[in-house]
Amino acid sequence: MRLYYHYCPSGFSNCYLLGTDFNSNKQDAIIVDPGEMNLNILSRIEDNDYTLRGILITHDHPHHVHGLATIMRIYNTEIYAISPVKGYHHTILVHDGDVINIGPFRTEVISIPGHSADSAVFKIDRLLFTGDSLTAGLVGSTASSYAAATQVNSLRNKILSLPGDDYTILPGHGPPSSLEAERRFNMDLNSFDQEKKRRTVFRIDY
Repeated sequence: MRLYYHYCPSGFSNCYLLGTDFNSNKQDAIIVDPGEMNLNILSRIEDNDYTLRGILITHDHPHHVHGLATIMRIYNTEIYAISPVKGYHHTILVHDGDVINIGPFRTEVISIPGHSADSAVFKIDRLLFTGDSLTAGLVGSTASSYAAATQVNSLRNKILSLPGDDYTILPGHGPPSSLEAERRFNMDLNSFDQEKKRRTVFRIDY
């Protein structure tokens, strides 16, 4: 597989184009979180003679979906998301635990609610497209302590528990990371543990 990264200045967000190798029988690609659609992304698709097989949306926030309107005017493809994306009637709804084949890309859907109710991680081979749920050293912002706890528990049970260390984390903002690095150094996950221990001790003592 060939991975292309695009930075979207308007939302400081990341868009990814994942394509097949040049020696494949068919040149297929998918897009993850099109925060914008410009000539750079279009050239990547057309110069590689890719057929766009689908669009993955990690969550329906504007700086991750703004480019959909332009893409859908150019390509006849499907949009995959946990919740309906506004204004697009052909969105294919996916659910936690689904395994879907988008062209040659075997895609596992992992629901991580917290940053938003529809936040998802898409696992393709050893790549984890985490949206805003998990970034380098941090977890996604949430609106309540309940949502924060739900997000951390989901990340621990579904992402950090994946076997092996050789996963690349491709977030919606900021630089890429690795699963091993997040297990060891993620500040938000560690601070959550410390706060949980502090509250447990408080309840026992009093």
